[in-house]
Amino acid sequence: MESLNNILANASEFTPLMKLFLIMTFFMFLPTVIFMATSFIRIIISFSFIKSALGAQQSIPNQVLIGLAICLTIFIMSPVISEINENAIKPYINEEINQKEALEEAQKPIRKFLLKQTRDEDLKLFVDSSKIDKKEMTKENIPLHVLVPAFAISELKTAFQIGFLIYIPFLIVDLVVSSTLMSMGMFMLPPASIALPFKLLLFIMVDGWNLLIKSLLLSFTG
Repeated sequence: MESLNNILANASEFTPLMKLFLIMTFFMFLPTVIFMATSFIRIIISFSFIKSALGAQQSIPNQVLIGLAICLTIFIMSPVISEINENAIKPYINEEINQKEALEEAQKPIRKFLLKQTRDEDLKLFVDSSKIDKKEMTKENIPLHVLVPAFAISELKTAFQIGFLIYIPFLIVDLVVSSTLMSMGMFMLPPASIALPFKLLLFIMVDGWNLLIKSLLLSFTG
C-alpha cells in the first residue's frame, strides 16, 4: 500500500498513456485483491466442500454458489464498507482530506477486520519473513501486503476445518449405504448413486443451508 501511495504522489510525472496503463492494471487485479481481503475465501471453499460432500457436482451450478458467496461477502463486509465510506470516501469527496489521508483512513477498518480473523502464528510467519523494521511495527500500522497473505492462509485453514465437519455426517451415510449393499450382495450398484437421496434427505431435515450460512456468519461476527 506504501507503493500505491508513492505512485499516486508521482502521478503527475506520468504521461496519459502511462496513467491509463496503471489504471487498467489496477482494475485487472482489483477483484482478486478484494476477494483475498474479504470473507469470500472461507465462504466459497465451504460451499465447495458441501457440494462435494453431497456428491451433487452437476446439480448445483457454480454460478449459484459464487453468486451466493458474493452476496454473503457483501453482507458480512457491509460494516467495513460503511466505515470506509464515512471516514475516507465522503471526507475526500468533500475535500476535507487529501488522497493520501483518505487511503490511510480506508486501511484502518480493513486492517481491523483482517487482524480479527488472522491467526497469530500466520501473521508471525509473514512478519518474520518480511524485510520491514519489526521494532516500529504494531498491529495498528502493520502493512497490508504483510497482513493480507496471513489472513488468506488463516481463512484457508478455517475453511478446511469447516469442510472436515461438513464431511463427517455424509461420510457416515456413505459407509452405511456401502455396508448395506455389500451385505445384500448388490456389488454392481454404485453406492454414490444410492447414497445421494439419503444425503439430500439428511440435509433437508437439518435445514442444511440455514445451518451452514448461520455458522459462517457467526464465525465472522461472533
